[in-house]
Amino acid sequence: MQSALQNFPADLPMSMTIAAARHPGGPEMLTLMERPRPSAAAGELLLKIRSAGVNRADCLQRMGQYPVPAGATDIIGLECAGEVIEVGAGVQGWHVGDRACALLIGGGYAEYVNVPAGQCLPVPIGLDWDEAASLMETCCTVWSNVIMRAALEPGETLLIHGGSSGIGVTALQIFSALGHRVFTTAGSEEKCSACLGLGAELAINYRDQDFVEHVLMATNGRGVDVILDMVGGDYMPRNLKALAEDGRLVGIAATRGREVNVDLMDAYRRRLTITGSALRRQPIAEKARIVESVRQHVWPLIESGRFKAVVHSVYPLAEAAAAHQLMESSMHIGKIVLRVA
Repeated sequence: MQSALQNFPADLPMSMTIAAARHPGGPEMLTLMERPRPSAAAGELLLKIRSAGVNRADCLQRMGQYPVPAGATDIIGLECAGEVIEVGAGVQGWHVGDRACALLIGGGYAEYVNVPAGQCLPVPIGLDWDEAASLMETCCTVWSNVIMRAALEPGETLLIHGGSSGIGVTALQIFSALGHRVFTTAGSEEKCSACLGLGAELAINYRDQDFVEHVLMATNGRGVDVILDMVGGDYMPRNLKALAEDGRLVGIAATRGREVNVDLMDAYRRRLTITGSALRRQPIAEKARIVESVRQHVWPLIESGRFKAVVHSVYPLAEAAAAHQLMESSMHIGKIVLRVA
């Protein structure tokens, strides 16, 4: 990693520009504001943010439906890429001027953010700021759930719901690159085609096709070993039908509802596992463990060209409202990014 201390002013500004909601509500609530600039505490890095990823959780937070963890900043934004400006006491391996991707508990829609050093990785070789900003939240979410929780093994099959989302395009590429049979669902023929291009063996248009039927046909009636679900609601009993014996369902969201009705005895008979996680609220040490695992297993796929950042649209920070409108429309394929500096 290169040092470029001479590129930065000796005195950093005391304030910074952020994009925040005046009140909980629609995308139009987002506007530019001023806040005090943070500093790097012990064990942290201070980053000058160049670009920040936009995630569906950001929209929920803007609407007041995704409470901020105790002690965390209320500034929206769960991932970013930028330059190291300050290195906190006790941090090893990072220097002022290094290019970093960061997994955040919040604070991405801003000019500066402080973040535990264990939640940062070097920007992969050859990626620009926008691409780098699109990686951490999805890579860490996908890897921690599919591998570290659901324990997908070599030779096993995987169904990913929402294959054209930021999570979906990440999971499709990672696990097809690792040799798994990967199936997915998406909401249009255009999105299904894109998913096939990103490594899906089968892309099912959920608007006019039954994913359970197609998954069972593709696996000779056996079902898949693991399902990555962000839908919940009425998908839950259908997901269980699509699982093989000893299958694992790992959930990360519930866009179609939190309350479900399932046949527990069928799940018991076939030894099914239902699990899930929320990345944002996990302890710093656990996030560092996830980030290190991503560095070991996912970063080489990026640097070898087997997994590419898929950025659909880039908006300036001042147009965060437009970015949220696009996210809520679900018309995008891949990631939406805010360019901060």
